Amino acid sequence: MDLAVLLDALGPDAPLAQRHLWLIDLLRWVRGDASDPQTSVARVRLLLDAVQSRPEWRARWQRWLAVFVMSVDVTPLLADFGFSPRSAFVSELGQRLRRKLLPGTPETTDLGDLFDLLMPTRFDMRWLQALDADTLTRVRTLLLDAPADSPAAGFWSKAVLDALTFSVGQLSATGFASEIRTRMSPEAQAQQHFHHLPVHFESLRQAVVEHGARSGTALLAAERLETQLDACRQAAYTVYAHLETHGVSVGIVFRLRQLRQRILRIKRLLDCLQSLTPERATLALLADLVLVGQENRSIRALIATSSHLTAAKVAERSAESGEHYITRNAAEYRQMLGKAAGGGALIGLTTWVKFGLYGLALSAFWGGLAAGLNYAFFFVLVQLLHWTVATKQPAVTAPAMVAKLRDIRAPGAVRHFVDEVAHLLRSQIAAILGNVGAVIPVVLLISLLLSAFGGAPMITPEKAQHVLHDLQLWGPTALFAAFTGVLLFASSIIAGWVENWFVFHKLDSAVRHNPRFTRALGTERASRWASFLRHNISGLAANISLGLMLGLVPAFAAFFGLGLEVRHVTLSAGQMAAAAAALGWPVLGDATFWWAVAGVAVVGPLNLAVSFYLAFRLALKAQAISDLHRVRINAALRQRLRRAPLSFVLPPRAQDDRSVDDTPTHEVEAGSNGR
Repeated sequence: MDLAVLLDALGPDAPLAQRHLWLIDLLRWVRGDASDPQTSVARVRLLLDAVQSRPEWRARWQRWLAVFVMSVDVTPLLADFGFSPRSAFVSELGQRLRRKLLPGTPETTDLGDLFDLLMPTRFDMRWLQALDADTLTRVRTLLLDAPADSPAAGFWSKAVLDALTFSVGQLSATGFASEIRTRMSPEAQAQQHFHHLPVHFESLRQAVVEHGARSGTALLAAERLETQLDACRQAAYTVYAHLETHGVSVGIVFRLRQLRQRILRIKRLLDCLQSLTPERATLALLADLVLVGQENRSIRALIATSSHLTAAKVAERSAESGEHYITRNAAEYRQMLGKAAGGGALIGLTTWVKFGLYGLALSAFWGGLAAGLNYAFFFVLVQLLHWTVATKQPAVTAPAMVAKLRDIRAPGAVRHFVDEVAHLLRSQIAAILGNVGAVIPVVLLISLLLSAFGGAPMITPEKAQHVLHDLQLWGPTALFAAFTGVLLFASSIIAGWVENWFVFHKLDSAVRHNPRFTRALGTERASRWASFLRHNISGLAANISLGLMLGLVPAFAAFFGLGLEVRHVTLSAGQMAAAAAALGWPVLGDATFWWAVAGVAVVGPLNLAVSFYLAFRLALKAQAISDLHRVRINAALRQRLRRAPLSFVLPPRAQDDRSVDDTPTHEVEAGSNGR
């Protein structure tokens, strides 16, 4: 649109929607093709030149501005824009979904709603920040300065002071919320920083009203208010220590994040009120509001920022569980073989029950549920007997390894981490060998007993041929094995979340001390149940969720026609053994059988690799490991692989493996630069 035509279209007496649409069109003209901020700045200067050359238009603009400030409420933009109205994660998620899906209207008196239409792109922040001081001065002189008798005179200072009033009130309300207040440290609660905050602000407000925003009294009151704001922020930060110990809540983390942003917003508003260069302070606030508007449209950003601490806590919970699955010497290696053999034997019984369920001819959903309950039951039984299933380990052992990197700068930290990698790989090899080495003979034994006493093996020859065909390497076995690795990782996330939820709500204490439990179980038994649940809730959640996912996910995938199946190395080995028993000795001469053997050999590494990779990535993010330190880790792993490759396979003869030293950062950087 031509600028002259746009200026002529200005109508102070136009309806509300038309006045706002004109402002939207003007800012769209300033934005242009949104390619270069300097082009937009040049357009602003062109606009100012046109205004300066047309005094009659400026008079019409001042009438338009007076109508605008009387018809809109600026406070929602300055005080509430970017904040959830109910300070809750779920309500903010719903608000962002509505903002994404439902269009906005210019027919509104809420400047916060109108701002999304006025400044809809991140480019608006760039051209606002590119405005120079001379241009800003001209904008204030030609467009914003109003006659003393105009409603727009003194409007901005009053709006900023009102926004400060509302923001301080919201901040105090958040600090007084029971879920925040009761989780502060005892020292922070005793000092009552949030109690004193309204008093300091009232002193500032009275000083501004009576003496002016730039008076000495007002500046001193503002300094005291900022000091109190910092004290409130430090008091709120003590809540994180409580969450680290007693479990994390996404809702509380979200409220703490909102509290911190409220404090920053209040400081921005104070700058606008008292800065020596109010134009620059106001411009910084507007640019910040544009950025906030962009971020508030992102659901991914909301989830990422609010769930980061929860992810860290989930990784930490998994790390605590994963320590039990890592062997560090020959004795522990042999012990792992024994535990894995016990787990493999029980998986052999799982295979028998699974094929028995086929005889019930259940529908897809009920068949998947029955299979999932079968898996979950035997997985839990393996846990209670203190045995192990190999593929469940990587998702919890990866966080255990990354936990070693908390003090990455400490001498020898990377070498100790490489040791943990070697320990982990040896543990996984032992677990797979123990599982597969036990499940195959157990399934063969069950098949022989069924043939001897029941007259038929575990499955029919037709079903056996179908099983071998499904397990062949050249089919989708590898894809299904990788997908199963994702389910293994998902079960570890569920386990960490459930344990965090259990700790956060103090359910172990409830079971131990609640009168209903102590009356029903007795004091000693209730205490034993509480200890049992506290130490096993993570494993129970992981095993039950994994079992149900292995059974139900294929059923749901079939409903949508996806054709996804699961391939778990121990279960697949048991099924292959059952098929071989049903077909007899001639199966050894069948190429299909050997392709199935190759498929099972691939399933195990893929199960482990995918679940470990996903858990490892999560743990690295949770521990905030930098890219530079990741380079050090990779270099140290390559060095160990060259010098002592067997250390990743066989248990060490000595307790302390010192074959590889830590790689200094400067050496890795020099090596990388040299390459």
